[in-house]
Amino acid sequence: MIKFLRTVLMGFALSAALLTSAYAAGNDVNATTTGLAMRGFDPVSYFQDSGPVAGDLKYTAEFNGATYRFASKANKEQFEADPAAFAPAYGGYCAFGTAMGFKFDGDPSVWKIVDKKLYLNLSPAVQKRWVSEEAEFIEQADNKWIDIKDKSPESLQ
Repeated sequence: MIKFLRTVLMGFALSAALLTSAYAAGNDVNATTTGLAMRGFDPVSYFQDSGPVAGDLKYTAEFNGATYRFASKANKEQFEADPAAFAPAYGGYCAFGTAMGFKFDGDPSVWKIVDKKLYLNLSPAVQKRWVSEEAEFIEQADNKWIDIKDKSPESLQ
């Protein structure tokens, strides 16, 4: 099963690499070549009734070397007061991939909040698998993240 999942994730990783061709913010944050995190989605909005919305160029903040966008000044201020509370787990990389020891693109449209923490996954299919053993995968990812946080995605393949 792990071999199959690894093969599937490697295929998704190739596709994701085309979408986010570089990680300008450093290895610990999944960002575009321009340093934009979460493809411009407002991380605070995930915790609101409205759900995820795109951020506005007028409202940006830096965190861990990446630029986050916000839909409003109020959301920006909330983020700046406690960025770790709103930034996605594992720097925005795929939560399931992190549990497997890899860094794959986390898709901001494939998300879940667990215990007040935002998790992104690569695709709906990957998220379905992740949700099936969510607590175990979060524990595995937390442990793997310590070792892979500062490594480039390419070095883990």
